[in-house]
Amino acid sequence: MAAAAKPKVAVLGAGSWGTALAALIARHGHPTVLWGRDPVVASAIAGRHENPRYLPGIALPAGLHATTSLPDALADAGLVLVVVPSHAFAETLRALAPLRPAGAGVAWATKGFEPGSGRFLHEVAGEVLGDGVPLAVVTGPSFAKEVAEGLPTALTVHSDDAGFCQQVADALHGPAFRAYTGNDMRGAELGGAMKNVLAVATGVADGMGLGLNARAGLITRGLNEMLRLNIALGGRPETLMGLAGLGDLVLTCTGDLSRNRRLGLALGRGASIADAVREIGQVVESLQTADEVMRLANAHGIELPIAEGVRDVLHGTVTPAEGLARLMARERKAEYPQSLFC
Repeated sequence: MAAAAKPKVAVLGAGSWGTALAALIARHGHPTVLWGRDPVVASAIAGRHENPRYLPGIALPAGLHATTSLPDALADAGLVLVVVPSHAFAETLRALAPLRPAGAGVAWATKGFEPGSGRFLHEVAGEVLGDGVPLAVVTGPSFAKEVAEGLPTALTVHSDDAGFCQQVADALHGPAFRAYTGNDMRGAELGGAMKNVLAVATGVADGMGLGLNARAGLITRGLNEMLRLNIALGGRPETLMGLAGLGDLVLTCTGDLSRNRRLGLALGRGASIADAVREIGQVVESLQTADEVMRLANAHGIELPIAEGVRDVLHGTVTPAEGLARLMARERKAEYPQSLFC
């Protein structure tokens, strides 16, 4: 008996990560359409099988199609994967909602919070798309360039709908890509957002030449901050001890492909925020996420000294050196005064 045809996947967002995931899914045999707003990028993907703006020099599969027409991208799709910056997430959902084929679930590989409100993206998706639409978040340690090049990667998919979670994981899973599953969307989203803030901290430290000891200390205490906030928000600790938390944190804090780490490196070397962002040339999520993390922390009475220092450096209220001095001057205490989450 012939195998059933794989469902069409519509990937919305033709940046580096959206393109990499679309290429991955297309290589796994799914009819895949990548939607983006830039006709130059869409034309290059269709004609040269390359995204020259975001993934120059990396060959994309011939089976990957690109379009600037959202209705064309979504037509007959069995799965929708949203991969846009967090500030464009709600707008993209509102645009796709009336066009979504009946039965098609919506997943996203966007990391961050809704700007201004601080809401988790699954809360935004639930409000915009309504009840009955399967939702899932794709997150974990991954650089787009390496995924596009076919290098080994492991991610995790979290959803309250076990069947849809498996559908998304099946589309991603392949010879060089492992997709795990879980059902803690809140914890998974917190890890994916907060690691960007902590990557700025380690980048600043490395830019100031503070050494590997300082980097390791920031990563470890940063993980502690993630865990404490996650527990206060109702997430599960094991989520952040896995790919969605520790894995993504280590990668983003140590890998120079990370835009957030590169921002920190530039600031630690004395560059202005404007110059650093201009040189990076893409969205740097931590610029908004640091505010939202501290808003959540303050609402729950959680101290996050590293995240707070990053927020203040990004706002220009303290210099990197002043932020370091403030961290080092904190009261000496037990590593875990009562438990892991204190």
